[in-house]
Amino acid sequence: MTQGAFWRTVGARPVGATVITAIHDAGPVGFLGLSFAHVSAEPPTVLVSAGKNTSALPVIRAAEHFAVNLLPAGADEMARLFGGGAEMAERFAAGRWGSFTTGAPALETAAAVFDCRLEKTVEDEGAVILIGRVEGVRTNGDGVTLAHQGGYRDL
Repeated sequence: MTQGAFWRTVGARPVGATVITAIHDAGPVGFLGLSFAHVSAEPPTVLVSAGKNTSALPVIRAAEHFAVNLLPAGADEMARLFGGGAEMAERFAAGRWGSFTTGAPALETAAAVFDCRLEKTVEDEGAVILIGRVEGVRTNGDGVTLAHQGGYRDL
């Protein structure tokens, strides 16, 4: 099996586009997180998977927090920016950001935000799984941006 075939097959499943954010001495960081899931409701826990080379990982580990920002409908350009290549300042210039329970950057227009304390990390192969205890949530109830087959669609 090739990596291309793997990613095409993973991309066949539509998922909510999320931006995973944190802030520390170096400033805010964030990346596009397409591997986000809940773990448990008691205690409220979520996970995000990131490539080991994701530039935001050292900041998330140092800050010991992260926020999962579910992108609202119409945020395909923001998804592309956080998907890589753009400087962090350019990524964060694309939206209005505040802070939430942990201090992690929270997108003011996000369809939903899960603000988390980093509980543990699990490293396997080329990925790091971030497991976070949810300390705050909020929703806007509007549409979302979905990632599907290499592009973005609104729901």
